[in-house]
Amino acid sequence: MKVIVDENDIGLRLDSFVSGLLKDFSRSKIQNFIKCGDITVNSEIKKTSYQLREGDSIEIRLPEKDDVKIIPQNIPLNIIYEDENMLVVNKPSGMLTHPTSNERENTLVNALLYQYGDNLSDVNGEFRRGILHRLDRNTSGLLMIAKNNRAHEFLAEQIKNHEIIKKYRAVLKGDYPADEDIIEMPIGRNPNQPHKMMVREDGKPSKTILKVLKRFREATYVELTLVTGRTHQIRVHTSYKKFPVYNDTLYGAGKGKVNTEEQVLQSYYLRFTKPFGDEIIELQIEPDEKLNKVLNYFESRLK
Repeated sequence: MKVIVDENDIGLRLDSFVSGLLKDFSRSKIQNFIKCGDITVNSEIKKTSYQLREGDSIEIRLPEKDDVKIIPQNIPLNIIYEDENMLVVNKPSGMLTHPTSNERENTLVNALLYQYGDNLSDVNGEFRRGILHRLDRNTSGLLMIAKNNRAHEFLAEQIKNHEIIKKYRAVLKGDYPADEDIIEMPIGRNPNQPHKMMVREDGKPSKTILKVLKRFREATYVELTLVTGRTHQIRVHTSYKKFPVYNDTLYGAGKGKVNTEEQVLQSYYLRFTKPFGDEIIELQIEPDEKLNKVLNYFESRLK
């Protein structure tokens, strides 16, 4: 179903507008469809509170009712930290963080539902049970999970206020010119390729701190600290600087000589305040198999 917004509906919330079209579904169910990308505006995923503009194209592609429920799956979880309100998992490369309208199985949420059932926050709907923030499918590393809505809101507030420190490791294509750098460029949706993001003047403020860890002949091993947390931020910023993440074919790196699943990027460090107290939790993991494989290759090229 596709609907074009006319002057009578300007300023309406997206979820309110769709509720008037889909009277068989509750408001919460419609909000879940919007968050999961089953309902889009001008081919883009918008917030449920998005205010409509004249000429907006609302496209509704609802899944079959029998398919809406997410199936728990017995998939092993690498749990790095856990308490009564939250946990931190080490998500492997190749795994989606949460289901989408096209993929409903073998995601981190499927695994979480099997182990924790209803003991997960539902602030972001059924498709994103427990999920506070996400990692791209082929980005591995540390991911926070909320077991209840109070913990979700406590941690989400830290994310909103940039109080959580998140650091990544990556291999960049080429010899990055500075030992330390601050990349501060606004990021928004690519209008010609909605699945991609790009640096654009009207984008959201975005800031990445880069530090070189080691230089190779054809690549640079770096640490990246996210000050903001935009979609694909590291990949967009490094690509804009002409030093894309190694093997990141979506953002211009091309396929490297080392056979890995897309971008060589790992979320390796987290620092946050434990829910409902002032205890600081600091977590760090070692480079994963994919990152080590690429690093070993470039190390061998130095000999």
